[in-house]
Amino acid sequence: MINVNIIILNWNGWKMTLECLESLKNIKTDGMRVEVVVVDNGSTDESVERIEQYAKSNMQHEIIIIKNKVNLGFAEGNNVGISYALKEGADFVCLLNNDTRVSQDFLFNLVKTFESDSQIGIAGGKIYFEKGYEFHKDSYEKKDLGNVLWYAGGKIDWENVIASHIGVDEVDNGQFNETKETEYVNGCLMMVNREVFEKIGYFDKKYYLYYEENDFNQRAKEAGYKLIYNPKSFIWHINSGSSAAGSGLHDYFLTRNRMIFGMRWAHFRAKLALFKESVDILLNGRPWQKIAVRDFYFGRFGKGSWNSN
Repeated sequence: MINVNIIILNWNGWKMTLECLESLKNIKTDGMRVEVVVVDNGSTDESVERIEQYAKSNMQHEIIIIKNKVNLGFAEGNNVGISYALKEGADFVCLLNNDTRVSQDFLFNLVKTFESDSQIGIAGGKIYFEKGYEFHKDSYEKKDLGNVLWYAGGKIDWENVIASHIGVDEVDNGQFNETKETEYVNGCLMMVNREVFEKIGYFDKKYYLYYEENDFNQRAKEAGYKLIYNPKSFIWHINSGSSAAGSGLHDYFLTRNRMIFGMRWAHFRAKLALFKESVDILLNGRPWQKIAVRDFYFGRFGKGSWNSN
């Protein structure tokens, strides 16, 4: 019997979390023992009470609720769940965003991925925009809504240090139906063999939010593991369910963490370009971008200077 722990991080998003949990009810679990771990990241709404109430009435899977006293961010918040899962004997840990809805075979097919090659350390699946949440929903035919891709593998432009999704905004017509290696697996849906954590550790809490999975993927690759995209595992995603795209939060963490990631992993010329770009941001950037660059150079990591109030 294979032990699989699904980790779902919640922060003031109990409605989306309950919808995600509801979609997990009837997933295929042949040959698996599945435990769902909801890590509440210091919510200030009624999340804990609502999720606890749901857990008591759910008979399909055991749901464990871990309550963090404060918001630890995506990286450290998930680390809490990962640590619990490994202590409980998980063979695989599946990270799943709370603003997702899963297909019936998503977990079964992810586990099957690892059977083909002992070097596979991390696997992810095909991710669609949830119907009606597409970036450009008015430009698609009605029949295509819910079939628009958000992620079909990851790629990194190392010259400019930009991580992006393959297939984003494309209607799925089977053009990304090949299981293959990918440059990174997105943290929205990421299954990790326990030995990867044992060998390279958890997410780096310096990042707090964004780029932590890119760093984790690079560390896994450096340790000799393969990263796989398996389109037979698929889910739907409400993009930016916990944060608004284009907000000060995005400006701050994407700017600072791209600097952390790039200065750690990129080649010399790209690092030099990042430095020049950071000077331009200090002179001409938006307010939270400027703060992000200053925090990078002063070593203010984790939550850093971010204040949502």
